[in-house]
Amino acid sequence: MQNSEALALTAALLAAAGDLTKRINDGVVARGFEVRPAHGFAFSRLAPDGATVTDLAAHLGVTKQAASQLVDELVRKGYVERRPHPRDARARLVVLTERGWACTRAAEEAAAEVVREWSGLVGEGEVRALLRQLLRLAPDGPLRPSW
Repeated sequence: MQNSEALALTAALLAAAGDLTKRINDGVVARGFEVRPAHGFAFSRLAPDGATVTDLAAHLGVTKQAASQLVDELVRKGYVERRPHPRDARARLVVLTERGWACTRAAEEAAAEVVREWSGLVGEGEVRALLRQLLRLAPDGPLRPSW
């Protein structure tokens, strides 16, 4: 593959990821939730069992202070709550509230709408093949925003 083709591929993947993120967030906001994409990336780490602020910071690629500020915002909005950590008395566990879970379900619905649209454009088989290939290329890649 030529350098120009590699650059075109990376640009296309980044554009698709950015468009997907925007469309999921737009769908969540349209369903009545006051969120931004960083919240969704945090929710992906907090579901299903919660996480500490330190875990969340590592997941998002930010400082503990930035993650703590994000958690404070999510607590104020009613999406998460802090609970005692079951195995570490020094730590607090951040978990999704029912509102947080409802927002997560709204994101799943919005994502499914986008994927259905992609299937209509290129065919369901092609979308499934894309999924298989991307899982081979980045099976454990971080799920986080680009800050």
